[in-house]
Amino acid sequence: MPIDQEALNKLRIDRSANYSAPARASWWRYGWAGAVALLALLLTGLYFWRTSAPQVATVAAQQASGDVQAAVLNASGYVVARRLATVSAKVTAKVVEVLVEEGVAVKKGQLLARLDDATARAQYDLARAELRSTQRSLDEVRVRLAEAQRQQRRVESLKQQGLVSEATLDAAQSEASALQARLVALEGAVSVAESGLRLRSRDLEDLVVRAPFDGVITSKDAQPGEMISPVSAGGGFTRTGIATIVDMDSREIEVDVNEAYINRVRAQQRVEAVLDAYPGWAIPAEVINIVPTADRQKATVRVRIAFDALDPRILPDMGVKVRFLDEPAAGARVTGVVARVSANAIARDGDQVVVWVVKGDRVERRAIRISAGEGDPRDVLAGVAPGEVLVVDPPAALADGIRVKVREAEQ
Repeated sequence: MPIDQEALNKLRIDRSANYSAPARASWWRYGWAGAVALLALLLTGLYFWRTSAPQVATVAAQQASGDVQAAVLNASGYVVARRLATVSAKVTAKVVEVLVEEGVAVKKGQLLARLDDATARAQYDLARAELRSTQRSLDEVRVRLAEAQRQQRRVESLKQQGLVSEATLDAAQSEASALQARLVALEGAVSVAESGLRLRSRDLEDLVVRAPFDGVITSKDAQPGEMISPVSAGGGFTRTGIATIVDMDSREIEVDVNEAYINRVRAQQRVEAVLDAYPGWAIPAEVINIVPTADRQKATVRVRIAFDALDPRILPDMGVKVRFLDEPAAGARVTGVVARVSANAIARDGDQVVVWVVKGDRVERRAIRISAGEGDPRDVLAGVAPGEVLVVDPPAALADGIRVKVREAEQ
């Protein structure tokens, strides 16, 4: 039986017509999936790159003037007010009115508070009434004495004429003498009454609290209705002060210097002070004196330092770092200091002193030379330019050229 070739051709499957379109669609899907995977891989790498870069705090190197003197010693201390007082009353009484608030400037003698004066005022009024009564009795005796003296002179004249007896003259003289003695006694009583009135007036004045000197109120310690006393009493419910006043013109610096280095300090020595609150502000000052005693517990000696000029930004109890400056010979100045750097930005690597300088998003290790001494900030003689950004407290993971993420340094 012969093969029907035409019939066989009809049974052949045409693959080009049925599968060419699905194959092309599959390749497109594979291409998009690969692109998405590549993008995800890039984003993941960027994330890990950013998170793996260490975060660092930075600080800028400060400008140093050309006339900076070398420091022979660095120390830290506090701003203090030599003249301050917690103002109280002389007596125990209830507070009626407080007339000041914190931060208010007051003058010497200015009224700060009033205390309850009801009892003291009643005693004052009584003393004044007693004085007036005694004065009226004195005036009466003076009138009677004047009349008795006139009567005595008339009786003496009549006695000389023999018109009255000796007994009448004696009676007139006795009356005048008695009134004279009464007058002296009343004068003394008036003096006592006047003293009593002044005492009661003083009691009233003691119930009015006034500023003992010019200054600024730094603490308001009592409120109306509370009891105030010059001594602690009442089981802790009695205040011992109305307010604290500080003489702002008496601000100075007190530092404790290690007794091993006190030989580097002398009276009238020049000092440069830097407040912790304003690290970029160098304040000129001078040693007042060295307190002639040592603290055996801390092995330190206290040194008092005066500001050349006071500034409202300088507040009592502020922390301050000071640099005791060397006295230059023949007016010479040390000009080798090129910048001043925070001590927290300086690290030691063996015999080298190094800092990490931030350049864009990378760090550069750089060796520097610093002046002798301690303290913060430190004088840099070479290696850093003013304004360059340095890493503060550099982490151990830092290496020259690695990327970092900069965050603001805590001041």
